[in-house]
Amino acid sequence: MEYNLADLFESVVDAVPDREALVYLDHPRSGAERRLTYAELDAAANRIGHHLIDSGIRPGEHLGLHLYNGVEYLQTVLGCLKARIVPVNVNYRYVEEELVHLYRDADLVALVFDAEFTERVAAALPGVEALRHLVRVGRAGPGAAATAAVPFADAEAAGSPERGFPARSGDDQFIVYTGGTTGMPKGVMWRQEDLFFAGLGGGAPTGEPVRRPQELAERVVASGDGITFFPTAPLMHGTSTLTAFIGFGFGQRVVIHRRFVPEEVLRTVERERVTSVSLVGDAMLRPLVDALDGPLKGTDCSSLFSVSSSGAVMSDTVRRQFQELVPNALLLNNFGSSESGFNGTATADSGPERGFRIRVNSRTRVVDPVTREPVGAGEVGRVAQCGHVPLGYYNDPVKTAETFFERDGERWVLLGDMATVDEEGVVTVLGRGSQCINTGGEKVYPEEVEQALKSHPDVYDALVAGVPDARWGSHVAAVVQVRDGAPRPSLEDVQTHCRTRLAGYKIPRQLVITDAIRRSPSGKADYRWAREVAETADRTGRGA
Repeated sequence: MEYNLADLFESVVDAVPDREALVYLDHPRSGAERRLTYAELDAAANRIGHHLIDSGIRPGEHLGLHLYNGVEYLQTVLGCLKARIVPVNVNYRYVEEELVHLYRDADLVALVFDAEFTERVAAALPGVEALRHLVRVGRAGPGAAATAAVPFADAEAAGSPERGFPARSGDDQFIVYTGGTTGMPKGVMWRQEDLFFAGLGGGAPTGEPVRRPQELAERVVASGDGITFFPTAPLMHGTSTLTAFIGFGFGQRVVIHRRFVPEEVLRTVERERVTSVSLVGDAMLRPLVDALDGPLKGTDCSSLFSVSSSGAVMSDTVRRQFQELVPNALLLNNFGSSESGFNGTATADSGPERGFRIRVNSRTRVVDPVTREPVGAGEVGRVAQCGHVPLGYYNDPVKTAETFFERDGERWVLLGDMATVDEEGVVTVLGRGSQCINTGGEKVYPEEVEQALKSHPDVYDALVAGVPDARWGSHVAAVVQVRDGAPRPSLEDVQTHCRTRLAGYKIPRQLVITDAIRRSPSGKADYRWAREVAETADRTGRGA
């Protein structure tokens, strides 16, 4: 037995077949509910895996998941892993041009998609010659005839519920497509063994990794049940899928919703006695605060032990508000990426004044982006990680060469985040280098200014971008969504507030008030949109 995700999952199934594994709740749409034990989820995944093999999909070929959250998503991922087919996530917000790029770039030969996306899939198909097998989840709708898709229920019924798959390997791949807000997406290629240790903590994200594959199931039996994981972000983003697999690795229960609806999330926390929620930054945490402080005041969240964020920061202000409402929950700002897995968790003193400070794992360093040697205390470099790192970007040797390297016989990945490290090894993440604003020769990282802006009592959400400036090269522009019912702050108000938290050159010189901040479905910032809004306002003289 190797560190293969399907092998490991099956070992857990054999250890605790009757435990509840997956709960799907779809209250906002229909009130539908599905509950599967580990044995039932295993059989369901076997059926899809065998259907794909019987349909001519070969080991190593790529299948896209163009789906909302649902049992079918995780069932198909597991079915692919069992059959040694490589699962590839597809952002369901993509339109035809983006879909054609991803389908082609990923060399998809099969696609499982939600019926709601039928017209988009049909429009993209003529540009994707290699895509030869489609499976549709849900009832046929407009454009269905052009896709010639097999209904998911038929595919499931046709496949055997037994295992009987060829031997698997820790070298089998898992691809996570990332990006899209600043350019076309790219696929991060992981060996499953590397992903198990870097993304799933080796079976114990908060403890000692397993030392042999069989130990995972042994720990599951010894630990018992009682933990419920609730990834609230879309499974199409790597963090939520990995959270589900962490739950499976513990032999515990995973709860999912089709879409993120704050009130329904809180009702599920109460009803299912959820212990661990994962989300993405303020875009998800703040609506939970608003609901708990409003229509769902008094909801019983006493079971909640932890709320973790990855992909965007939970700001100090919103964290304090949530903590007042749910004092028993531990809030964790985790730092990681599709290219590195988990790197560390923010320290308790992180905030607008001190920055986003993390205690990193032993595989993480801050290095000079040119020499790739570790930087000294206080020097600015880029975050890098060694050991269990991806193989590179699929179909992109140029970007792979820029991002992945070898040193002292180890593989390294150079992340896009700029950072410093102090004498105690605590890393302060400054922000993405690609979003850095150079104003008058000084570097400003948007995330730092956004933290200060969101601590303003009238600011609900904010993004920061650089706008071309004849004098300074670029100036700092704040795009702000005001809290409902709050007065519109002036530029002077915002500057006065930020001046107690930031150096003068970081203070916004432009303020644009917008009805809503645009983010991805998972809550990640859309900086391209923010920059366009700020530049348009600067040209037209429109602002606060």
